[in-house]
Amino acid sequence: MQFQQLQYFVAVAETRHFTRAAELVHVAQPSLSQQIKALERELGADLFQRARGNITLTDAGEALLPLARRILADTETARYEVQELAQLRSGRVRLGATPSLCTGLLPDVLRAFHDRYPGIRLLIEEGGSHDLVRELARGALDLALVVLPLPTPSPALTTVELLREDLVVVSSPEAPRPGHGRRTVRIADLEGERLVMFRHGYDLRELTVAACRSAGFEPDFAVEGGEMDAVLGFVRAGLGMAVVPRMVAARSGQGLRVTPLARPGLHRAIALAHRSDVAPPRAARELQRMLLER
Repeated sequence: MQFQQLQYFVAVAETRHFTRAAELVHVAQPSLSQQIKALERELGADLFQRARGNITLTDAGEALLPLARRILADTETARYEVQELAQLRSGRVRLGATPSLCTGLLPDVLRAFHDRYPGIRLLIEEGGSHDLVRELARGALDLALVVLPLPTPSPALTTVELLREDLVVVSSPEAPRPGHGRRTVRIADLEGERLVMFRHGYDLRELTVAACRSAGFEPDFAVEGGEMDAVLGFVRAGLGMAVVPRMVAARSGQGLRVTPLARPGLHRAIALAHRSDVAPPRAARELQRMLLER
């Protein structure tokens, strides 16, 4: 029994016509008929009752049809899976992430992904959640790491929460300790302190400013407008203090004093997002799996 014979048999069973079946599978009608007869000889039973202008399945044909369809479907699935795996030898993944996540969360995961799939190019775009959502929607990214809640919720996106991260206060070791030297500080203790603030549109800026206002004061900015690396550099230089993710503070090395926020503190939820209407490519799905299992 040959795979091609099963294809021809299913085509005849579905069209109930030898000529139309031959056209469907792009083969000459005499060749199709010969292969069907060869299959019947192999099985030892007629599969079709051939009457003029009327092709019907015999009992043997009825029994074979669901099995043949399943064999063909399984073969197609096997071909698809092998091709998908082959794609992991080359290709690309377009991943968007906020700058703080590029600094804190991604390095270890991307290193593991690159070690496993060295042929896959990783294209990283840094931006705020609002910009990344827009890039996802227009198809410029496969995946994006964003901060929840999204600035503009969209039913066209699927999001899966990855983690909740604590925020901490960083300052220069040469500067006075925030909160009068206590081991933890409250947001209210930042009133009157000079802050190094991120640019407009930066998720951490919006979160910090909202927390200060909830505590009853407007934050005082020593300098504003930077990305993560610039903000950390300004803090090291003693220009002021900043509120940053704990993972970023832990990776930033010497030159920073890290002070936790007292309970309930400040937190942010990180989610992995992709378009709901288009499945990410195979390589992007593998990176997604590694992020979810990290």
